[in-house]
Amino acid sequence: MLTARRRVMTITATILGGSLVMAGCGGSDGGSSSDAKTLRLWHYEGPDSAMGVAWKEAIKEFEAKHPGVKVKFEEKGFEQIQKTAPMILNSSDAPDIMEYNKGNATAGQLAKQGLLTDLSAEAAQHGWDKKLSAGVATTSRYDTNGVMGSGKWYGVPNYAEYTMVYYNKDLFKKYNIAEPKTFAQLTAAMDAFVKKGVTPLANAGAEYMAQQYLYQLALSKADRSWVDSYELYKGRTDFHDAAWTYGATTFADWVKKGYISKKSTSTKAEDAGVSFIQGKSPILFSGSWWYGRFQTEAKFDWDSTLWPGSNLTPGSGGNLWVVPKNAKNKELAYDFIDITMSKKIQNLLGNKGGIPVAADTAAITDPKSKELISNFNTVSGRDGLAFYPDWPVNGFYDVLVSETQKLMTGGEKPDAYLDALQQAYDKGAPKQ
Repeated sequence: MLTARRRVMTITATILGGSLVMAGCGGSDGGSSSDAKTLRLWHYEGPDSAMGVAWKEAIKEFEAKHPGVKVKFEEKGFEQIQKTAPMILNSSDAPDIMEYNKGNATAGQLAKQGLLTDLSAEAAQHGWDKKLSAGVATTSRYDTNGVMGSGKWYGVPNYAEYTMVYYNKDLFKKYNIAEPKTFAQLTAAMDAFVKKGVTPLANAGAEYMAQQYLYQLALSKADRSWVDSYELYKGRTDFHDAAWTYGATTFADWVKKGYISKKSTSTKAEDAGVSFIQGKSPILFSGSWWYGRFQTEAKFDWDSTLWPGSNLTPGSGGNLWVVPKNAKNKELAYDFIDITMSKKIQNLLGNKGGIPVAADTAAITDPKSKELISNFNTVSGRDGLAFYPDWPVNGFYDVLVSETQKLMTGGEKPDAYLDALQQAYDKGAPKQ
C-alpha cells in the first residue's frame, strides 16, 4: 500500500473528508546538501502499477536534478518488508528511503521504537502538510504510543487508495448474468455463477484479501463511531457486536455456498489478481492499487464499483514514504519525496490508474482514471474511508490471516474466530 520535494506555490490537494481537489504546484528545485552518490530506495509496487510507473519516472527526474547521484532501487515484497523492517531498520543496512505500510501496527510501531526519522520540519518546509488534508495526514502522524492521527510526521503518502468491486463484464455476458447494482443482486449473481460451476470471487487467504472481504461485510453494518473505536481507540471494541458477528458468519457462509473457494486458503494476493487478469474470476474485491495493472494487462471488458449497500469501505491515504533513522542520505531522501509530489509525477500517476494528491485536474484525461477518482470522491465525500482491519495493534495482521484461514477451512466457527480476535486486540491495544 510515498514521498515529496519542491516548495509549494499553491495549495494542491484535498483528499478524505471531501472531494479530491487537484491543482498545480511549483517552486524551487531545492537540491540536496549531501555529497552522497547513491540513494538507496526500497518499494514493493509492481512495475506496471500506477505507483510503479510514476516512481520510475521520479527516479529519472531525481537523477537529472542531482548529477552524479544514482538511485539504487531494490524491489521488495510487501510481506518481506512487513516482516523484516524492524530488524533491517535497526541495523546499518537500512535504506535511505522506503515504502512502508501505514497504521498503528506498522508505521506506528516503527515510530514508537525510534526507527523512523521525524519529518515534521521537512513537512512544513516543503509544504507537504499543505498538500495533504487532515484525513490523509491521519496516517502520516503518530504519537508517542504509535497511534495515528496526532503527534510528529513520520511518513508521507503521495497517493490515496480505497477498495472496490472489480467485475469481468465479459464473463457476466458469457453466462447471461446481470451486473449487480445492489447487495441482493450481488449475492444473486454469485449464486448464478456457482450454479454454472464458476467460483465467483477471487480470493487470497494467505494474505490480506480474505480478511478484507470479512471486514467489508462488517463495515456494511457499521458506522464512523464504530471505525473510530476500532482503529483510534475512541471507545471499546466488542468483536461479538452485530457488525463483527455479521461479517464472520456471512464470510463463513459464503465459503460454504461456494462464493469463495476453500482452495484459496493458501492463495496469495498476486495469485488472486492474476486469476482476475486471466479472465478466470468474474469478481474481485480489492484495492485501487490493482487498477493501473488491470488497465495494462486485462484483455477483456471490465469495470469497477463501490461495494453495494455500504457507506464504509477500507481505504485511506496511500502507503508511506518513510526515512529510516539510520538512513545515511536523508537530504537526498527528502528531495526524492518532494519529486513524487510534483505536478509532473502526480499527473502521470493519475493517468496510469492511481489516485493522486497533487495533480492538475485538466491533466487527467484517461476515462477509466477519471472514473476511479470519481468513485473515490464519492466514498471520501461521505467520510466512508475506514482504514484497514490489521491496523489497530502490532501483530494483528498475522492473527487475522491465520484466524481467517481457520474460518475458511471450517477449523474454527465464527464465535471462536471472534474470540481469538478479541483476545489479540485487547492484548495489544492501549489500556483505556
